[in-house]
Parts: sequence; structure tokens; C-alpha cells
Amino acid sequence: MHVSQRRAREGGPIQSDCVTLETVLEIAPGLWHWTARHEHIHMDVSSYYLLAERVLIDALIPAEGLSWFDEHGAPEHVLLTNRHHDRDAWRLRDAFGCTVHCVRNGLHELDGRGPVEAFDFGDELPGGVIAFEVDAICPDETALYIPAHRALACADGVVRRPGRDGLGFVPDELMDDPEATKAGLRDAYRRLLDLDFDLLLLAHGDPVVTAGKETLRTFIG
Repeated sequence: MHVSQRRAREGGPIQSDCVTLETVLEIAPGLWHWTARHEHIHMDVSSYYLLAERVLIDALIPAEGLSWFDEHGAPEHVLLTNRHHDRDAWRLRDAFGCTVHCVRNGLHELDGRGPVEAFDFGDELPGGVIAFEVDAICPDETALYIPAHRALACADGVVRRPGRDGLGFVPDELMDDPEATKAGLRDAYRRLLDLDFDLLLLAHGDPVVTAGKETLRTFIG
């Protein structure tokens, strides 16, 4: 059910009713989003910053560079939604002394890259963020619930693919058992619908900034 070892992740902004975000934009009070090119997968991916909380999620450095943080406020923590999303975490740690956080069962991927603070599913993280288990596509697949912003951040289990409306899964060839993986993801996200959120923050594709929960509900059926 888990993504194969040859996994490569897709990304990029949806090209329908959304406009590609080329600068850092505030999508809700205190919640900032930008896209940047991922040098390994050669696609744009999304990153987020909880400004008051000083918490980054799945962060690449924006086009404005590190100076954006000098002007708006330096981050203190970088949260990963799975082990593959360390992205520019280490450059940010070097620049600002950030603590990098990853779920415990994904730490093996980060060996030798830098110090990491482990968390477990169910833990409350910096910024009041709560880690929920998704699994299915990889054992460390995590959803980060952000009550203060009524937001849910997802990793690779749900994406917005370029040129297509709505939500989707990654391509079948990136899953060991596509049908079982999709069923597991639907079950996991269905359980998360009990949470109070409106924004759906995607690591691959632009965020759903209104009716995120209902968009997710419609997608999983």
C-alpha cells in the first residue's frame, strides 16, 4: 500500500480557477503561502508560514529569498508533513536556527542531514499544530491540523494537479498498490472531517482557501 522506493512526487499549481502564486501572499490572516521550484522533481511545490507562531510547513525558500523573513519575522520551527518534505529545512536552520520537526517513523530518511526533533501522531507541535496519522501512501504520511487558522495541511495523499480542476491522487505508478492506497487515503481523510477546518493546505498544488473541508469531502466521496 505504500509508495514504492522509486517514488517521485508531483506538484505545481492548478491551472484552472487558480492563479499561480509567484510571490509570498497572505491567504488568510497570519497565514502565508508561496510556490517555488523543487530542484529534484523540477516542479513547483507549495510552502506555508504561520507568521505569529513562527512556524514553517514543508518549506522551500521563496523567490524573495531569506530577506523576506528578515522583513516579516524569522521562523523558529519547520514542520514536515512527511519525511520527503525537508526541502530547504536545513538552509533555514542554518540561517535562523530553526528546529526541524518530523514524525518519528520517518526519521531514517533524514539521517545525516541535520538535527531533527521527533514527534508522534497525536502530539501537539509548535504553534498549537496537532499531528494526525494518514499512512496509506507512506507510513509517515501526516496531516497537520492548525486550529488557530482553521487549516489542515496535507503531504502527498491529496494533490492539485496542473491543468486539472479539483483534488486528485498522485499517479498510480507511484503507488505499490494503487486501489488499496487510495482506499486507505479516503478512510484516513474521512476521519479528519470531524476537525474544524476551512483551509486545505496542499504540499503539491495551490491551497484550497475556501470550503476546504467540503472540497475534501466531495473528493473522497
